[in-house]
Amino acid sequence: MGFPSVIFIAGAILMSAAVVLCSFPATLSLERAFPSNHLEDLSQLRARDRVRHGRKLQSSNGIVDFPVEGTYNPFRVGLYYTKLQLGSPPRDYYVQIDTGSDVLWVNCGSCNGCPETSGLPIQLNLFDPGSSSTSQFISCSDRRCSLGVQSSDSDCSTQNNQCSYTFQYGDGSGTSGYYVSDLLHLETILEGSLTQNYSANVVFGCSTLQTGDLTKSDRAVDGIFGFGQQGMSVISQLSSQGVAPSVFSHCLRGDDSGGGILVIGEIVEPNIVYSPLVPSQPHYNLNLQSISVNGQILPIDTAVFATSSNRGTIVDSGTTLAYLAAEAYDPFVSAITASVSQSVRPVVSSANQCYLITSSVSDIFPQVSFNFAGGASLILRPQDYLIQQTSVSGAARWCIGLQKIRGSGVTILGDLVLKDKIVVYDLGGQRIGWTNYDCSTTVNVSATSRTGQSEYVNAGQLSDSRSLHNDRYELIPACMLAFLSLIITIQGNSFL
Repeated sequence: MGFPSVIFIAGAILMSAAVVLCSFPATLSLERAFPSNHLEDLSQLRARDRVRHGRKLQSSNGIVDFPVEGTYNPFRVGLYYTKLQLGSPPRDYYVQIDTGSDVLWVNCGSCNGCPETSGLPIQLNLFDPGSSSTSQFISCSDRRCSLGVQSSDSDCSTQNNQCSYTFQYGDGSGTSGYYVSDLLHLETILEGSLTQNYSANVVFGCSTLQTGDLTKSDRAVDGIFGFGQQGMSVISQLSSQGVAPSVFSHCLRGDDSGGGILVIGEIVEPNIVYSPLVPSQPHYNLNLQSISVNGQILPIDTAVFATSSNRGTIVDSGTTLAYLAAEAYDPFVSAITASVSQSVRPVVSSANQCYLITSSVSDIFPQVSFNFAGGASLILRPQDYLIQQTSVSGAARWCIGLQKIRGSGVTILGDLVLKDKIVVYDLGGQRIGWTNYDCSTTVNVSATSRTGQSEYVNAGQLSDSRSLHNDRYELIPACMLAFLSLIITIQGNSFL
């Protein structure tokens, strides 16, 4: 879940880490553990995010669907993850969904420091290249290794001619290993309810060393599934092989049950609006032009949102909360407070603006709109920018969930604002689209039929039926919730 110093901007592992990078266009993050109960304040969530800053195969005329578990709620899980099958024979691996990083990597056999158990209801597995009949090591001369070298993800050892990687984080945590190629097993949905299995050869990381907080088990998963747009990402590899389209979509449920929908393909919904990606950026950068509260545009200089080496707006499912550029944060909080000052009691808790209320937030707090290039607006309900904490004297305490990145002009749209929305990452069209949506319901995903006609597969029921486990998170022992505060900061400069 995080990214190597140069390419990661938000990834997240297991453990649950959210990382925010320092020197902007290059950069990613890691995600990990979270506060275990409502007594934790937002400063701990910021610390965790500082660490980490995600159905169709053309060859089979089907839709590739991934099961989704997890929830944005930082007091319960704080990350979304899926299950992959790798190798021959195939084995299951649970990996965090991270649109802020590029590389898929899993913990491997003979690993030093890799967690053996998880506080999540999953069974961890170590990948063993020697036990897979289809696994191959990637050499330095392999052209695929050069993809990682170009983006500073890879390195080459002249001693063993092995394509390797090392991701280091500012708190001393890190992961390193080598690249292998093997089969990724995909389940595709054809017309109606027919399914078909398909396998594609992909390059991914095999981690043999974990240090620091990455060795802990609280929210451990097997690795990170980077959905970035660089050459080493699985989505780019499948597209370059001609076996999958260069578009994927997700719809992450925001309730405590969590889960959602993740597909290789384009979710089709009439209300989706699109904004173009900023060209030549390593991450999913959008051109944010203004922010409105209750329909009123805030007095923020548009230069604050311009994309540069240390500014811009990034879409990152590997970040739990959301972050505003420093110059935009204070006007935003002031506008929210002014609009509700007659109905709530504003309080400051651990340097965070909070409000004590005795009625529904939806009845009191205003609608917020992030306005992007192309006329596309991201509409936020109060639940999309507020987080409920402990009650005080019978009143519910809600705090601003959008955080300030001190000394940085970067804005990061994490799970707090991405949940309960269809989000489409159209790499081919270089755009991202979204609309508010009930992610517990069905969706239509575009597919190409054998006749070349555009057809649609209803994928929503599949998502519900393919839940990774039935007990979800209510059954996580309470004692596990006490160890949820892991931090991983990106090496060098941190946004926060």
